[in-house]
This record gives sequence, structure tokens and C-alpha cells, in this order.
Amino acid sequence: MQTKLTFWSGVHDATGANFMLETGKATLLIDCGLIQGQHAQTINCEVFPYDAKKVDALLVTHAHADHIGRIPKLVREGFSGSIYTTEATRDLSQYMLEDALGVMRQEAKRDGTQPCYDETDVARAMALFRAVSYGDTVELPDGVTATFTDAGHILGSAIITLRRGEKVFVASGDIGNQPQPLLGAPNIPEKYDYLIMESVYGDRVHEDVADRKAKLLAVIEEARAKNGTLIIPAFSLERTQGLLYEINNAVESGDIEQIPIFLDSPLAIKVTEVYRKHPEYMRHDVQEQIHNGDDIFSFPGLEVSASKEDSEAIHHTRGAKIIIAGSGMSHGGRILAHERRYLPDPTTTVLLVGYQGVGTLGRKLRDGAKELRIAGENIPVRAAVRVIDGYSAHADRDQLVAFVELGAATVKKVFVAMGEESASLFLVQRLRDFLGVDAVAPTPGESFIIEF
Repeated sequence: MQTKLTFWSGVHDATGANFMLETGKATLLIDCGLIQGQHAQTINCEVFPYDAKKVDALLVTHAHADHIGRIPKLVREGFSGSIYTTEATRDLSQYMLEDALGVMRQEAKRDGTQPCYDETDVARAMALFRAVSYGDTVELPDGVTATFTDAGHILGSAIITLRRGEKVFVASGDIGNQPQPLLGAPNIPEKYDYLIMESVYGDRVHEDVADRKAKLLAVIEEARAKNGTLIIPAFSLERTQGLLYEINNAVESGDIEQIPIFLDSPLAIKVTEVYRKHPEYMRHDVQEQIHNGDDIFSFPGLEVSASKEDSEAIHHTRGAKIIIAGSGMSHGGRILAHERRYLPDPTTTVLLVGYQGVGTLGRKLRDGAKELRIAGENIPVRAAVRVIDGYSAHADRDQLVAFVELGAATVKKVFVAMGEESASLFLVQRLRDFLGVDAVAPTPGESFIIEF
């Protein structure tokens, strides 16, 4: 049995996951995400290079926008099949897609263009979602089955294992970094024939995982000592909840003194409610903490800024304070208003706790930019910039190699995707040298014929 595997996007780039399997009688997609970064809006709105009406099913690994953000556009172009994913991913996708549409509208207004889709497309897409539990097997056309297991990346994230006859094909989605504040370790597959895997940190090691909490508390104390503002651009999904959990424990244990903390992200507020709804996806010790009555996302000093008025009122709080706002790469959202206001102030500290895409303001901050252009204005950067990679939700280089090691004896080919080109190529060579596997970094639009 031969199947055509095509990498339409999500290769030589950490965003825009969109992979297709064509068995001859079935056309399956794995993820359908937004491409992110400079000038991505135009690319995202282009017609798909395949006929959306001919896609039988879409399998979704998790709810980050770079894995789900173009699903409504796929529906607009005629897709009407089932979308399979976990219950938590389905619930999160509603909010993530609504937010993606909001950002898209802002960008379209700025650029004088049109959004790629509208509310009707989002609603039609959500109606196609079919929730499955970890371990459940879904029957797909042409004798293909799909099983979802825990990827340990974000709430409800899944590794998807496809079977057809005796052949096994694994799509990793994004693989969780370990240990994480809230989630357990990935359920690493064994004995498969083909693997698509991520490579966001394929060329780096998270050196500060073991002491990330101590570093977080040290940065908070640094801001307090300067009587300044600590700005944390945080992804609304997973990173924010992990930080809230860490700070909750630190405040309640007395490791840090109470300090005004503002969660200034409508999306993060909604996402946090989904986390409260689905504790079953979290680590057992976290579940026990919740069972014992601790609201792990609420603690003295925390204020939720739901409205624009709440957001603007933050500036009236004098002295040391913490602002957690989206987006995580500073390419949109309320964080921009805070950066515009506070970056020129030398008492400000900016803490970067996640991957910063090429071309984003976050990447420029990380690379030491002395000036940023925000909302048409050149903003001097006098703030201190701190980085903690240990809060990344992505596995690092060594964890990625270990992920493949359990399947190295049987795997025929590993497709390294979902990472910048340099990271993907580095990981390819590492897998070849350390494990002796046939690894390749596909190019955009490249196809392979596999025995599946």
C-alpha cells in the first residue's frame, strides 16, 4: 500500500502546520494552522493548494493557532468532513479561533485588506469537531485508524498514531517539555514506520528547566527592588496558566511577598476557565491540589483585567507590579500598549518566557533591539530584558532525540518539521548521527511516497 505524504506548510517554519496523506481512496489532513510572522496575513489568505472539498477528515493535534487557525478558511473553501481531536482541544479551539479572527480583522483594517474568514466560518468549523479521549481509536476511510495519546504540550494536546494494515504512521504535533508546571510527560510511541515530528528547539537545550521557578521569583524580586513594572508577554494558552500556577504556589507558600499582578488578556481569562473545566488532563499531583480545595489560578494580589477600561486602569497602580498579557511574541494584543508605555522606562523589566518567531517584536527584544516600532511610533527600549527558556512548552533538542530513540529500531523515515530551517536541519543531522535513522527536513510543498 502506497500513500502520498505532502508538506503543504509547517516546514522550514515553526508555524502553519498542514500535512496531507493521500491513500488513493482517502485524503486526510493533519492540522491546518496559521502561518505567523511578518507579512503572513497575505499567505494565510491564499487559496489552499489542494481541493478542500476532497479532504475526508482533519486530525488536530492541539489548539494553538499555528495548528488550527486556518480551519475556518478550509471550511469556507468547501471542507465538510469530520474534525477529530480531544475534548479539551475542541473547547479551547472555540476561543482560539475567535481570537484569531479578531487579530485577523485588526491586521486587515491596518493593511486595507479582508480577513480570510468570518464568524459564520468559525461556527461551521466548530460544528464539525468530534471529541475523542486519549486512547480512543477513530475509524477513517480506506482502512485507516487514528489513536490520540497525550503529547504533554498544552491541555488536551495529542500525538496521533495512524494505522493501516500492518503499517504505523505517527504525527507528534508539538511535544511537551518536561517537567511542566501543570502537565505530565508525553506518551512516547514505539514501533512505528514513519514519524512527523516538531523541531522548534531542535538545535537548543533548555538549560534552566530545573531552576526556572527560582529564576522567575528572582526576576519578580528584581522588579520589586526597582519599584518598577514587570511585563510578561505570555501565550494565552498554557504559558499563562503555568505561570499563574507557579506564582500561586509561591505567594501561598510565602516564597514571595504579595505584589499586584494583572492578568490582562481576555483570551487567557477564557482559556483559564477551560483549564478549570478539565483538570483530568493535568498531572496527578496538580489534580490532587485542586481536589483539596486550592484554586490554582487565583491568589492574593491577582486581578483579572477583562475590559479595555480594566486594562487602562492598570497604569494607575503605582510602584512595583506585574502585567501578564498576550500575545506571547508581542505581535498583537494588549501587550503592545503596555510595551509602548513601559519600554522607555529603565525601571521596567520584560520577561520573555517562550519561543519568539523570526520578525516578531518579541524576537527583536530578545536579540537586543534598542528601538521598536509600535503602532506607527518608534519606541526606545530602556527596559531590562530577561529570558527564561525553561517555561517553554516545547521539548528541547535532547528530549526530541529521546522521543525518537524508542522508535529508532523500526522507523523507516523521520520527517522533521515545525521548526525554523536551521533548527530542523540540525535535528536531522543529530538523529542521523546519534540514532542512525533516516531523517529528512522536507521543503514547503514537497511530497513523499511512503509504504502506508
